[in-house]
Amino acid sequence: MRRLVPGPCQDIDDAGLLEAYAPRRTGAFVRFNFVSSIDGAATVGGLSGALGTAADKRLFMLLRRQADVILVGAGTVRAEGYEGELLDEASRAWRLERGMPERPVLAVVSGRLNLQADSELFVQSHDRILLLASGSASPSRIAELGAVADVIAAPDPGPGIDPHWIIDTLGARGLAMVHSEGGPTLFGDFAHADAVDSLCVTFSPILVGGDSPRIAHGRHGAEQHAMALRVLIEEDGALLAEYRRP
Repeated sequence: MRRLVPGPCQDIDDAGLLEAYAPRRTGAFVRFNFVSSIDGAATVGGLSGALGTAADKRLFMLLRRQADVILVGAGTVRAEGYEGELLDEASRAWRLERGMPERPVLAVVSGRLNLQADSELFVQSHDRILLLASGSASPSRIAELGAVADVIAAPDPGPGIDPHWIIDTLGARGLAMVHSEGGPTLFGDFAHADAVDSLCVTFSPILVGGDSPRIAHGRHGAEQHAMALRVLIEEDGALLAEYRRP
């Protein structure tokens, strides 16, 4: 794995990667992490895993180390599976050595709380999961899932959830370093709200074609928000890039 930006390094180690991707530690910091084919596909057969490379998987776990909270949409949870242990042993030890909780909080954005209280997501979780619901979530669903998770409903009525409310709600719990793994709708909402500080994308060296979705889509019209390239790494033809708000 060789770093191309900000300066050449032929064999960057884990410590070097953690330093390169270190988040800003003053105030909230929102990072999204995705993998994409070089022709723009975010999934193959509905899943992102087929696009992953060894370098991508290595960096994926290192980025989780730095998080106060892993933020993910309910659709991605159902598609990809977030049951059980989300960090490897080395990552948990790294966090404990630095006085951090052993694991980041898992926060799931689910507008209508369309999750099952007896699912493996909750049964296998090592810690209590945080559920962020819309103002239209039914009281009965809030009560049912409140038995197995911490549920917070947005104050505004309607099915949408304001990304800035999500950031403020997490911040009030001391969860400033937000690491999100999608999905595309959640990323689209945050991008529209200009609430993305960092975007990490691995461009896997394959062509997919078909009608696979992009890494971002949503209900809103297209808007442009400038981002600056901060890190670029190459391994076996895959490019791992981080863009940050200028």
